[in-house]
Amino acid sequence: MRRSRNIIFSIRILWRLGTLAATPAAAATFDGEWNVRIASRNTACTSGATVQIGINNGQVGSANGAMTASGRVAGDGDINVTVTDGMKRAVGSGHLTATSGSGTWRGTMCAGTWTAQRI
Repeated sequence: MRRSRNIIFSIRILWRLGTLAATPAAAATFDGEWNVRIASRNTACTSGATVQIGINNGQVGSANGAMTASGRVAGDGDINVTVTDGMKRAVGSGHLTATSGSGTWRGTMCAGTWTAQRI
């Protein structure tokens, strides 16, 4: 009984290590420059803005000095991002494919959707 528990425990550890090792390589599928179009139905909010972000080894970073983007892309394309522009801050989530993506975002007083295209 104890031996079978040890084997199961070992298999779980190996599976976890394999998952962790595969994640950066899979996330690298989304590496490159992306144009992200931000939209909001609320007329008081900025709508129609386009920002450029970069993804390197699954890590999101801004390609623009005026705003800062940070976050992570999972191996399956799920993305979580935080964007700051001065005092403004918004968080977004969604999904990327090899060439495009979409999702939602929300800030303190505004919310909306985003779409992305690989450059």
